[in-house]
Amino acid sequence: MRNKMHDYWSGNPISPISINKNMSITDLVDNVFDRMGYNAKRLAEACHLFKTMIDKNSTVCLTLAGAMTPVGMGGGITSMIENGFIDWIVTTGANTYHDMHFAYGLPVHQGDYAADDNELAENNVVRIYDVYIDMERTLIAQDKIVRTLTHKALIQNKFPEKFSTAHYYKVLGDGVLETSKNPGRSFVAAAAKHEVPVFVPAFADSSVGMGTSYLPLIACAKKNCKELSPGDFVDPSPTMDALESAAIVHNSMINNIERGALEVGGGVPKNFLQQTGPMISQILGMECPGENYVIQVTVDRPDTGGLSGATINEGKSWGKIPKAGEGNVIPYLDATVGIPIIFAYALENCKPRKPKKYGRKLPEITQELIETAMLKVEV
Repeated sequence: MRNKMHDYWSGNPISPISINKNMSITDLVDNVFDRMGYNAKRLAEACHLFKTMIDKNSTVCLTLAGAMTPVGMGGGITSMIENGFIDWIVTTGANTYHDMHFAYGLPVHQGDYAADDNELAENNVVRIYDVYIDMERTLIAQDKIVRTLTHKALIQNKFPEKFSTAHYYKVLGDGVLETSKNPGRSFVAAAAKHEVPVFVPAFADSSVGMGTSYLPLIACAKKNCKELSPGDFVDPSPTMDALESAAIVHNSMINNIERGALEVGGGVPKNFLQQTGPMISQILGMECPGENYVIQVTVDRPDTGGLSGATINEGKSWGKIPKAGEGNVIPYLDATVGIPIIFAYALENCKPRKPKKYGRKLPEITQELIETAMLKVEV
């Protein structure tokens, strides 16, 4: 006897796909990927879910792991910022560092993934798979730019006693806007211009972190001193990062705004975003169900225990999402293929949104979170 509890045949019938030379991205997603299976279907679901986030005016966070900007991903992120589709960003220092090369016209070229790395090193060529970056003309030049912009901001007292990485990158992005030839080619500059906070929770794990840590040594050498002076440090606070990111989520909650995330890869950026729910509920003692919508584009396996492969549904037990199996999708795809398609689909199908400008609001909403949380503190 057949089990009649489930309608196994409610899904659309699969037919051979139809491809033609005049297809748009929307045609490809809706009329090809969405009618297939495997990761083509997951990618179509991701495109539709990202559109839902935007159409519902959700607070959308982009998390960006890996080395995405060296292959030009920053241009797509800039488009999302300019159209109001992304409200805040969590990324690695490496992505911000390499993003700035393009604003200053520093060499980044396609190369050969099968090249002789000993030979490349002898010629001062740095390789990221099939991308070549010049050690002197790009990396060392970028290091000097970061140090110069940061030092200038330091002597202009643009860093308070306690500040987050979002504050640092607002200052750095403003510097890129002021001094680079092509600021439109940097998502860090676009984020600063449009008041989109950029958090880099693993700040020390990048050339930006290394460069800023060198500033006190320079200052000490100039003063011929033997000890580093606290006033010469540019030292973003992990505490401020945790509070400000939670404040964005808390502010959305109290204003009945849904929240969504587009996760490129995993790692620290993914977890930093997803810990905002437990930060508010587990640590601060206020109810928070987590992100309403989550898309993760990854190629990592879930069965090794690595966070980059951890499924979104696994986050339910941590309080990172409201309900497992709803409002989330994982296309197991190379992000350099999947993310541009998701971005392009959004541009074709969504109207630009008014920017939420959380960067401007961070001090106010963070204080609001602190005052609310203090009412629940047990002494």
